[in-house]
Amino acid sequence: MFLRWKQQQRKEKLANKRKRRKEREALGDKAPPKAIPKTIENQRVYDETTVDPNDEEVAFDEATDEFAPYFNRQTVPKILITTSDRPRGRTVRFCEQLSTVIPNSHVYYRRGLALKRIIPQCIARDFTDLIVINEDRKIPNGLVLSHLPDGPTAHFRMSSVRLRKEIKRKGKEPTEHIPEVILNNFTTRLGHSIGRMLACLFPHDPQFIGRQVATFHNQRDYIFFRFHRYIFKSEKKVGIQELGPRFTLKLRSLQKGTFDSKFGEYEWIHKRREMDTSRRKFHL
Repeated sequence: MFLRWKQQQRKEKLANKRKRRKEREALGDKAPPKAIPKTIENQRVYDETTVDPNDEEVAFDEATDEFAPYFNRQTVPKILITTSDRPRGRTVRFCEQLSTVIPNSHVYYRRGLALKRIIPQCIARDFTDLIVINEDRKIPNGLVLSHLPDGPTAHFRMSSVRLRKEIKRKGKEPTEHIPEVILNNFTTRLGHSIGRMLACLFPHDPQFIGRQVATFHNQRDYIFFRFHRYIFKSEKKVGIQELGPRFTLKLRSLQKGTFDSKFGEYEWIHKRREMDTSRRKFHL
């Protein structure tokens, strides 16, 4: 009975849609504008910290923050990728595939070293960023990104990790060309900081001949990462191939300075009971 009722509902909806389309065609230019469907995104609660591109205060902050040397082309990104102690096969493969996405990145394994001892060694060897992949029950579940030498440090929860072999209809192995970077929908001051932090992982001047794109898409405070190659089918048609890996990040905290779990000063911490009171409020 329920299935029959659902089928009937679907038929009525389709009939109404066809009726409205015919009315619009009959009215022509006099037809009323199409109704915009309500979604969580367009019903979003306004955030006071939403960034205005012409704001002088934001421009001053960007000119003097920790990422300014990168955007002024004074530094070249050099990334160290490491893991938690004794990583398992899936985490190791994920780190290796991530190093093919981020140019000039190097994978080293921890061997029991504390992060506080790793960071000074990274600074001495001119690394600009440190990425730590954490795992739980053999599955990568966390990412710590620390910008060197002065911070900040972001801690993300990682989910939905897919390696290359698990992606259907994937393309061939990525080449060594520098990819383009797309940062989408980072609108607040906090989101702006996270977007700039992610941009610092990739060198300037992408090599367009490689046709590779790394995308960080923020939607409802979840950051979706995808790595694609675009293919020109003709002068007007373009297709895309996913190269992998893919994963989703959720910001848990942003800390001033380099990693310090005991005495670190936090700029922002995600507190679920206080912050997640409305489904229409987002922080990035």
